Amino acid sequence: MSFDAVLKIGGSLSRGAALPALCREISRLGKSHSMLVVPGGGGFADQVRAADRRYHLDATAAHRMALLAMDQYGYLLNHLVEGSVLVTDLECARRSAISRRVAVLLPSALVAREDPLPHSWQVTSDSIAAWVAHRVCCNRAVLLKDVDGLLNSEGIIEELTVEDLAGHCGGVDEHLPSLLSSLRVETWVISGLHPERVSELLRTGRTTGTRVKPWTSPIS
Repeated sequence: MSFDAVLKIGGSLSRGAALPALCREISRLGKSHSMLVVPGGGGFADQVRAADRRYHLDATAAHRMALLAMDQYGYLLNHLVEGSVLVTDLECARRSAISRRVAVLLPSALVAREDPLPHSWQVTSDSIAAWVAHRVCCNRAVLLKDVDGLLNSEGIIEELTVEDLAGHCGGVDEHLPSLLSSLRVETWVISGLHPERVSELLRTGRTTGTRVKPWTSPIS
């Protein structure tokens, strides 16, 4: 069974009052949609950044510590998404989808074992969520943040190509454009402050936010 969406829940959403409402909506949607949640890092990852600045960690140590920070946020999300189940591998996640239980991935063991991404602060949970979507053959990764989408001087950018994303500054991690250029994953950046947008996207395929069109290789 395939997933309807891989949802990355950004750590920024844990700093306000919106996270419980978002998690309640995800729990409700999980009864009719198959979803895999990838946690952000939030304050847990900020502690790793602080340790890196103070102790000048080597890149691999910082990378592994940041993955463990995502695990910590994952435990919080599991607590808030009623009926969800914690998973550490993708086969368990697929079984959860069959039983219509929202799976919350603790990514550290999986990402450390397969080691698909550079060990750099240019890589965050944005890239990890897109990679996870690719690994579970899900064609939609949804990055839930505390902003309405990617922005320019005129407001929300409704749609971008992967090439356009590479030239855009901010909003997602720096490695994501390069990663998406090798995947066929539709990526959305939407606001987790408005949980109804997740529902609208799953129901209609569109919502307020920014859609990054899947990469299509040029015809040679």
